[in-house]
Amino acid sequence: MKWFIVISHITLASLMITLSGLRTGAPAQPMDTPDWKLIWSDEFNGSGGVDPVDWLYDTGTSYPDGPPNWGTGEVETYTSSLSNVYQEGGNLHILALQSGTDPLKGWTSGRIETVRTDFQPPPGGGLAVEASIRLPDLSDAGAQGYWPAFWMLGAPYRGNYWNWPGIGEIDILENINGLNQWWATLHCGTNPGGPCNEPSGIGGSHTGFTPSLQSSFHTYRIEFDTSLAPQEIRWYVDGVQRLMVTSNQVDAATWSQATQHGFFILLNVAIGGGWAGNPTGATASGGTMLVDYVRVYAWPVHSVYLPLVAVP
Repeated sequence: MKWFIVISHITLASLMITLSGLRTGAPAQPMDTPDWKLIWSDEFNGSGGVDPVDWLYDTGTSYPDGPPNWGTGEVETYTSSLSNVYQEGGNLHILALQSGTDPLKGWTSGRIETVRTDFQPPPGGGLAVEASIRLPDLSDAGAQGYWPAFWMLGAPYRGNYWNWPGIGEIDILENINGLNQWWATLHCGTNPGGPCNEPSGIGGSHTGFTPSLQSSFHTYRIEFDTSLAPQEIRWYVDGVQRLMVTSNQVDAATWSQATQHGFFILLNVAIGGGWAGNPTGATASGGTMLVDYVRVYAWPVHSVYLPLVAVP
């Protein structure tokens, strides 16, 4: 007796409807499913610094020969010190610290990015990038100038540093000044202006989270779906879709340059800059972003789990 997978036209149609619903209609999937396959993760269960196999430290005030102050006017210096970036208690900790009396000087913080730059959807498939994060537990004057983020940059940026925003940036989570508000953005095209309205980009926000983003962990996720026409990038917070950008919102060349390549993932806590505004004498030192995990999923998987039917 031989075993075969027998799929009738009705069964296949039902399967396609089911998978389509998982991709476009249902909340983001938190674990492996027949549709989404976990392809990379860091659960931050170690101690000390981050794993150098998976992460690079950004240090100083710019990339080598790149735009000063990371291109945004930030005032901190990033370090690889355990004072600013470390693993403990199952979480990644990224701390912004300040010394001295000048609120615009003496700030150090952490910024890391994945060694891998090849995170992209399989041909005709999808990519999901997700993290569980608690933002620095600061508010009001004590949070002025804080700018934590979880985001992605197009692989062509690494080693060039002057081709932004054309190579694409996907901001999965940004927050400023301790507000209970989530922002997300796709950056693309040319700066200033261009088809993506830079430097603002194409994005959206949501507020009023309970519990607040600063008092509890929340799950932030994007899904980049290339199976659809137009293609979609969807943003989720705690499994609820909050934003979608489609490829027909810009011209084909801009979309292709911004998305048709790999990406790397970044986590950081910036201080100051053109959007958050500068810290003041009341800004608190020691604000900490906690990251429980970062996970990357993709589909299609190599096999779809269907019941086997015995055929004589």
